Amino acid sequence: MRRKPKRDSQGIYDPNMTPLIDVSLVLVVILMVATPMALQSSIAVQKGAASSRTSEEVARIERVEITVVSSDTLIVNRERLARSSLSATLVPLLRVSATREVAVRCRAGVTHGTFVGVLDEVKHCGAAQIAVQGG
Repeated sequence: MRRKPKRDSQGIYDPNMTPLIDVSLVLVVILMVATPMALQSSIAVQKGAASSRTSEEVARIERVEITVVSSDTLIVNRERLARSSLSATLVPLLRVSATREVAVRCRAGVTHGTFVGVLDEVKHCGAAQIAVQGG
């Protein structure tokens, strides 16, 4: 006959931390891999280079300037228009532009989603280079 082992009246009450640590490390690795993919965008950012005064004058003439005023109002080359008409206005301007450069500025209070939506629409219209201006 087998005897049952005696149970100690004092049980083991220490928590086992190994599964908690394993799950935490797996989550850290998943977040480290997923975060750069979530933040990756098709918008390439280039630092502006110092240039001479003549190239600045050419840039003013050759590029299209857009200011995002609100979610449904834009200013394109100093003309106020509705956001819904951006494509119809921008495509002809880019066709006659030699450089197809677009400078986009955003006013305070405009949501990030609206600004990125305008950038995506500008890229879809055929802009070769997009400059994001501060202020």
